[in-house]
Amino acid sequence: MNKKFNALQLDKRDNVAVVLETVRFGQLISVQDEMKNVNASTTIPYGHKVALVFIPKGEEVIKYGECMGIATADIAIGDHVHVSNVRGLTEKDKRFRKEEINFENI
Repeated sequence: MNKKFNALQLDKRDNVAVVLETVRFGQLISVQDEMKNVNASTTIPYGHKVALVFIPKGEEVIKYGECMGIATADIAIGDHVHVSNVRGLTEKDKRFRKEEINFENI
């Protein structure tokens, strides 16, 4: 069965997906190979990110299975994830993340 989808979750650990077409407020967003469906809380342009889960302020935004930024505000399911609610990683963030990695287990 071929199910039509309009968003990709690039890694199972991601808390965001990339929309494959512009989606409008209230439109259903279907993620590939998943039973995940969310409604867009605003218009989200083609190629931009949508939150698949609630992301609290200060938490990591995960794409490609990696932290790509920190939420600057609470991000609800279905919200557009962009520069208005995410900041890039600072050198301090990057150092902290390196300290969290236990290289003996790799």
